Amino acid sequence: MIRPAFTEIGIFLIPFGVYVLFLIATRSGLLVQSSWPLSVIAKLLLGSLLLVVASFILLAHFSGAPPNSTYIPAHVENGRLVPGVEK
Repeated sequence: MIRPAFTEIGIFLIPFGVYVLFLIATRSGLLVQSSWPLSVIAKLLLGSLLLVVASFILLAHFSGAPPNSTYIPAHVENGRLVPGVEK
């Protein structure tokens, strides 16, 4: 459960990382307060939230079992462990 959380946090931080790279490339001063106006932070936050929502939608749409499938969990059969399967 922790891996998807870290993935979403990483997706959220992508626009901020791109802006940091832009500031480094233009030598605008990464830690200067004038490089981080409230409007830029708001746009980065909006872009981050849109990316996270899009990733949630894509994850819900394109992952998981196919429709009308049944999952048979792992079990012991004739003394052997049989892995779980989708039928």
